Amino acid sequence: MASKARWKTIAFLMTLAPLLSVTVYSQTANELIEGTIPDSKVFDGPVKVSVRELTIKPGEELSLHYHPGHVFIVVKTGTLTVEDGCRGEKKLTPGQGLEEMNGRVHRGKNVDAADVVVYDIFITVPGKPTTVIIPANERRCGPPKDLEECSSNWRKFNHPRSFSNQRQCVNFVRQMPRTLMRGHEGPRK
Repeated sequence: MASKARWKTIAFLMTLAPLLSVTVYSQTANELIEGTIPDSKVFDGPVKVSVRELTIKPGEELSLHYHPGHVFIVVKTGTLTVEDGCRGEKKLTPGQGLEEMNGRVHRGKNVDAADVVVYDIFITVPGKPTTVIIPANERRCGPPKDLEECSSNWRKFNHPRSFSNQRQCVNFVRQMPRTLMRGHEGPRK
């Protein structure tokens, strides 16, 4: 009976998460603060800023996901392995960080013996989620970051779409806004 009650509780909490606009990867995610900038000059309009502390236990791997806006990640403790959906990896140690934007698929992993603690700063359009989990943790690659990625292997991309040829990939990058939050910041080189 205890097991059945636990599953009901988990199912209930999973249905509440989208309503609360809080994405929880693990039991140790802690949203520290959230606020709105009504007229951001950088993003040309209102933005929601959320700050979260996330602890990733040894051996834990987050689901593949992307951020509809911007996220800035800084490692406080441990070594964070960030796996790109296109299969590349970066290792970040305390004091190092990275920026994710334009919906690039990725996930964080802890392949070491100590906890990884990171601080995430999310910048999104009010009413939009900070994170979108890829259904069934399906391997997705993209979108391309720049023209060089289109020239090296345009066939690998399948998020947010696939390309029939290199020209389609190049056109996608040239028309891609600098941020998915607003569509008029200009093309990427």
